[in-house]
Amino acid sequence: ARAQEIARAAGTVESRMDGWLSEARAERQRREAERAGIEEELGAVRRNRRQSETRLEELRETAHRSDLARAERSHRISALVERLRAEQDLAPDEAMQLIGEPPSGDALEELRRRATGLERKLGLLGRVNPIAMEQYQGMVDRHAFLTEQVEDLRRSRRDLTSVVGEVDAKIIEIFGTAFADVSRQFEEVFARLFPGGDGRLTLTEPDDLLETGVEIEARPPGKRVKRISLLSGGERALTAIALLSSIFRARPSPFYLLDEVEAALDDVNLHRFLELAKEFKNASQILIVTHQKRTMEIADALYGISMGGDGVTRVISERLEESEPVGA
Repeated sequence: ARAQEIARAAGTVESRMDGWLSEARAERQRREAERAGIEEELGAVRRNRRQSETRLEELRETAHRSDLARAERSHRISALVERLRAEQDLAPDEAMQLIGEPPSGDALEELRRRATGLERKLGLLGRVNPIAMEQYQGMVDRHAFLTEQVEDLRRSRRDLTSVVGEVDAKIIEIFGTAFADVSRQFEEVFARLFPGGDGRLTLTEPDDLLETGVEIEARPPGKRVKRISLLSGGERALTAIALLSSIFRARPSPFYLLDEVEAALDDVNLHRFLELAKEFKNASQILIVTHQKRTMEIADALYGISMGGDGVTRVISERLEESEPVGA
């Protein structure tokens, strides 16, 4: 009972594997799309950061030149004041009083040219962005956030890849074991249904169990053909019965339901099928939809649908009992 429970659980897991695998692949594709979008956004942020860093460097260079010019002017003024005091023994205010009227003529024109040149240089400095450092720090924080998100996506991708690998490995393990068991049972059952014949199951891609198919090779006694398409209708039906029986024997079930599987069989092959059905009847419940009288004879109970003269259908059931031997 425990083995049957495990088999049912394994069958449930196997039936759900395709759904889980599809969900894992869909999740992986969605994660890949999110990762691509984030990487594109990260690229845009990196370009903006480079542009901001370039602009910030230009501003720093301009501010540095401005500081150098200011320091140079201050140094020149200090030098002129020291020279005025050293050579003329005058303070700046006293020198201005001695000058009196503003300069005129060539001296004034020279001063105007110098003033114009200084204004042009001052204009070239441009406006200073007082929040450049705050903007740069915001870009740095955004970059750190996006970097963390990208790393999280990479971890999720690795986890999904690991899960997919585990699921694939489990599928390969379960399928490989099931195929080996069914293949072994198929050879035995085929030999019973076709005495002197040879049948086996093969994989189309033995090296890739996730993508492989299963081919059936059947050679009834006295024939050279192995392709099922070249067999007669009865031989094909009996081969199909052999495959189903192999699956039933490799992975037993509490009950089986067969629908007119023996309709195309002759008397000899029907006898072989019935002997096989008796074995399953001893271990499990087997329900067969049939019109064969010999199949009905081995049943423990018969169920049929009949229509009376009033046109109403009803279920007829009959339980069969084995006749007792004479003298019992």
